[in-house]
Amino acid sequence: MKKFEKNLLTVVIFTGNLFSAIGFLGILGGLTGLLNLDSFSFGLSSGIRVVGTFAIAGCLLNAIGYGIIDHGKNNF
Repeated sequence: MKKFEKNLLTVVIFTGNLFSAIGFLGILGGLTGLLNLDSFSFGLSSGIRVVGTFAIAGCLLNAIGYGIIDHGKNNF
């Protein structure tokens, strides 16, 4: 892999980890009562869904980043 591609994948994985941590801490804070999740709700979506979306997006970014790395190791 080229240096630019490696740096891009590092940023994708780091962003995924950050989103996962924010989502996890947000859900944990909401369930323990430290964070009011109603402030994150809009439309028909509840606050826990909006905060949970960060965790899901982080998991998807991690899967993309690590999947590309694994694919590159197996094919090159």
